[in-house]
Formats: sequence, structure tokens, C-alpha cells
Amino acid sequence: MARPHYSSRLEDWFNAGVQVVLRRRGWQERIIPQVGYGNTEFVRVLARVVLGRDPRNQPRYDEDQVVRGWRAFVTAPATKVPVTVTVSGQTFDTVTDRGGFIDLTVPVVLPPGWHEIVLGVHGDRQARARIFVPDPDATFGLVSDIDDTVILTMLPRPLIAAWNTFVRDEQARRVVPGMAGLYEELLADHPGAPMFYLSTGAWNTAPTLTRFFARHGYPPGPLLMTDWGPTNTGWFRSGQEHKRTALRRLAREFPKVQWVLVGDDGQHDPQLYGDFAQTHPDHVLAIGIRQLTPAEQVLSHGLPVPNADPGAHDPQRPTAVTVQGPDGHALRPQLRSVLTRPETT
Repeated sequence: MARPHYSSRLEDWFNAGVQVVLRRRGWQERIIPQVGYGNTEFVRVLARVVLGRDPRNQPRYDEDQVVRGWRAFVTAPATKVPVTVTVSGQTFDTVTDRGGFIDLTVPVVLPPGWHEIVLGVHGDRQARARIFVPDPDATFGLVSDIDDTVILTMLPRPLIAAWNTFVRDEQARRVVPGMAGLYEELLADHPGAPMFYLSTGAWNTAPTLTRFFARHGYPPGPLLMTDWGPTNTGWFRSGQEHKRTALRRLAREFPKVQWVLVGDDGQHDPQLYGDFAQTHPDHVLAIGIRQLTPAEQVLSHGLPVPNADPGAHDPQRPTAVTVQGPDGHALRPQLRSVLTRPETT
């Protein structure tokens, strides 16, 4: 087995030192639960464990508190900590990874709908998390990007992104008009369908995003995010590869589902979704792309025009029907027209 990249070894050394200092000051583990999901064979549990001053003040999945964005990043991950996960009366043991994360798949079958599970550290500090199990007969699903698709973040330009993430109050962030209503309408037409938010953003922001979605009427669903830190192979993770891997996994886990993929043209969503439609044509029903304004394009990648899709003009490339519009109000009639065609019903 190859030796981990020195950047990850440096991060591990730093985190270990921080943990020693904070534990001496009385800090203990706190569990930050995330929304998980399941199917007819398993349940996937997502959470993070960090060190906090007051371990009794456990975060709840339904808490609604106002925080500054930078606080989400000033955390000390609790690494290699044993955690118990109780699902439907069955208890499973796991250990946090080098970033304090838990990504556990357990062989428990739950009926369709929302469920509550319990996570514990040392058997006494517990948190509750929610799990969504789609209808096993569902053939429709929705995957949405987050940044500049449902929330205006102007990523990844460093100064704007830093201001939005680290300084601005979460209640001051702006939504993309019409997107929440679009998602609610699509899911209302397909009760029990799965809904996922797929982003290259950091897991640290998940609690803030969950509150933001609830406040602005976005349907709840699991967040599939990533960790910005070093990996075993380099300084940073590949956001594009994270999205590709997540889409392929969803195709395996929900083989009956055809997905509507929604993103924006500020970065790589058209190319990523198009590639996925090419390799998994039976799993993509339609692609919706939010068109950024010229000013947003400049803030996103430096030019006032969309990022070019290298495969967009390849006549041999099979792709799903793609619709475009500046917001959810423009995308709604186009997507509904696609979804009501006889061949897609």
C-alpha cells in the first residue's frame, strides 16, 4: 500500500495535536448528524464528530439557529473515535475517519418514508439523524447542484466565496428564484421519489445549508458533499470526480430510477451531466441548466460566457434532453413539457 501524501500526514499531525490540547481543556465529542438515505437493501448513515466545549449541547437535525458562516469551519475533528449507530433497534459500531466523518452503510431494510436513527459516542452522548427511504417502485428522481443553482454563492472566485462563506449571515444569502417551487412541484408529481443535493462544497457547511433549505421552502433530502482538505494522493480533492462518483453510486443504488439532473453553466455541470447521460443513458430523464448572467459568469470563472462543454458538439454523443433558463420560473415549463412527453412517462 502506497504511503499517504505528505499533505495528509501533515494534516493528521496537526489534528492530533489540536485534539490533545482541547481534550486537556475538557472538550469532548459532539455529533453533527446529516440526512442519510436507504433502499431495499441498506441504510447509509452520514455524520461528523467534532470536539466541543459542552458535549451535552448536542446538535439536532431540526435545530434552527442563526450562525456566521466562518463558525462552521472553525471545528476540531474527532478522529478515530468509536461511534454506535442504532437503526430500527439494531446497533452497529463504526469509527470516525481522519476528518471526523462517518459514512456507514448498514444492512437494515426500512419501509419507505422518513425515519429517525440514534448515534452515540461512549454510550452516553447521543444525537438523532433522519433517514429517507424512497418508494422502492419509484422510477423518478431529482439531483440538484447547490452553488449558483439553488443558492447564489458566486463560487469559486476566492474573495467572493470567502465573503459569502465565512462572513455573511446565512439568512442574508440569496436564493435562485423559482427553484424551490420547481422542486416541490416535480416531487409532488412523483410521491416517494428520491431527492439529493450534490455539491463540491465542504461537509462543514451542511448544517447551515439544511437550515437555509428549510427556511426557503426547498424539499428536504440528503446532501452529498465532500471534504476540502488533503487526501492520501494530494493537497485537494477533485470536485468533478466527487460528482461523477456520486452519480455512478446513485445509478447502482437506485437502478429503476431515471434522474432529472439540475445544475448551472458556471462551472462543469453541463459536461458532467452530459458525460453521465452518455455512460448511463437509461438513468437520465432530463437535464436542467440554470444560465448564469454575464456578471455571475465572470465571478464564477473569470469570463462573461459559459464554460464550454468539450463534448457538446460531438454528434456521436448520446445525451438526454437538456433545457436551460435563468431561474426556476423559466426551467419549470420546459421540464414539465419534457416530463409529460409520452416516451418519458
